[in-house]
Amino acid sequence: MIEPEMEDPGYRQPGIRPELARLPLRTLTAQHVTDIYQHPHQQLAKLAARGLLHRAVYGYYIVVPQDRVDQPWQPELEAVAAGIATAVFGPERAILMGVSAARVLGAIPRALAVAVVAVPKQRAALQLMDRDATVRFVTRDTDRLDAELIRTELGPTLATTPEQTVLDLAHRPGLGDADTEIPTAIRTLYRLCDPDRLTELATEQRLRAALDRAEAIVENR
Repeated sequence: MIEPEMEDPGYRQPGIRPELARLPLRTLTAQHVTDIYQHPHQQLAKLAARGLLHRAVYGYYIVVPQDRVDQPWQPELEAVAAGIATAVFGPERAILMGVSAARVLGAIPRALAVAVVAVPKQRAALQLMDRDATVRFVTRDTDRLDAELIRTELGPTLATTPEQTVLDLAHRPGLGDADTEIPTAIRTLYRLCDPDRLTELATEQRLRAALDRAEAIVENR
């Protein structure tokens, strides 16, 4: 599996320690800065109050881009979800999947209210503070998922490939509360798939029934 790279080490922002800006997806918690600040919770709250950090959900902060300080700014839901999961599990164990993968791959154009991330351990869903949206964590063997590196406005992260995403959408179409988007997303992504790889993944992951459903959706345009 490809490991996401760290943020550009040359990134600088006045008022923000370089260590914070270089964290993957620029997302952090108080635990990340215990060696930097004597009172991490209070210091992060102060930085957020100054507009240097964006608090998406209680306990999780995102470094605001230099050109958006003192301006309204809200990162895309999928990037936020990847950042939160990465802050907890690490960049190689947080993978956008399902409707979130479909969205970052361009198969779902409209903004969604639910983001879905594959992680190695069970974790409760999080309700965001900066918008009416939820991040759902799905326990999966992330080493077995077919994933690729994609860019977000917060930096690089992993998302499932078109082949893996087609199978996941067909297997659990209701997971992201976007049922009406699923058929179109499957048809769009199916055109990007390698048929042999699709069959291989379906066999390896025992998702042959999901592949059959996906192919039925594609054929019944």
